[in-house]
Amino acid sequence: MWSWSCVLLLLSASVMSQMDETTLDAHWEEWKMTHTKEYITVEEEGIRRAIWEKNLRMIEAHNQEAALGMHTYTLGMNQFGDMTQEEVVERMTGLQMPLNPEPRVPMETDGSLIKLPKSVDYRKKGMVTSVKNQGSCGSCWAFSSVGALEGQLAKKTGNLVDLSPQNLENGGIDSEAAYPYMGEDQPCRYNVSGLAAQIKGYKEVPEGDEHALAVALFKAGPVSVGIDASQNSFLYYQKGIYFDRNCNKEDINHAVLAVGYGVNAKGKKFWIVKNSWGETWGNKGYVLMARNRGNVCGIANLASYPVM
Repeated sequence: MWSWSCVLLLLSASVMSQMDETTLDAHWEEWKMTHTKEYITVEEEGIRRAIWEKNLRMIEAHNQEAALGMHTYTLGMNQFGDMTQEEVVERMTGLQMPLNPEPRVPMETDGSLIKLPKSVDYRKKGMVTSVKNQGSCGSCWAFSSVGALEGQLAKKTGNLVDLSPQNLENGGIDSEAAYPYMGEDQPCRYNVSGLAAQIKGYKEVPEGDEHALAVALFKAGPVSVGIDASQNSFLYYQKGIYFDRNCNKEDINHAVLAVGYGVNAKGKKFWIVKNSWGETWGNKGYVLMARNRGNVCGIANLASYPVM
């Protein structure tokens, strides 16, 4: 009986043999065109292509393992393809919290008495705006917090409004139309005429409590959560239920928005998570993350929602 190590070696060899130089050339040119990539010198392009090829082979090897049932999700090439893992993590994570946050209090912990529905999806309830792209800026916390506030505003008023992550970074909270996102810190230019929402404070989900997170989603709406997003498996996630044992729940480095939860046909539970890396990442900007599997990636370690 063959061991898994033998199977993996054969998979690796298969991936390498399937990608001849002509095929790689075509893939590379198509990828550059899709993501509007240009390089100053031939040398720079050579370096970036080598990184891209390494990432492509990693993705293909993972997907062949997934086809054998070794993973519950697949990977796909995206806008990060010509960057090293370290470069992507440095540019796209680095959770930076505001210097003067609104007051936070623990949420009520009577969740064990609440009968939760099998699934919740606030996208279907008109409480989630379109997927945004934070760019190369450590402002994920702003997009996550704004997403939770957009949900609360929609719940309270019945109107779904795009709010301003830039404004949250700098001082108040205007609509996105009144205060568009620039991808960099700037002096606050909050204008009361553009006021879209006011925040009284935040409720915090008990650390590490996935059931409490589900209760918060059911009772309140979309919840801002922090995760470890530094694994290559997360950077190139495409579809399926994400679970990686290497994901470090003690290293929260990226903020995202939990907009619901559910269970698939095989009985596997998941969180529905909205990212801020644009629609070309993941499944149109979303990832399904394993639920009730040991607090994967620390999804329940830094969870909160605003109070209006």
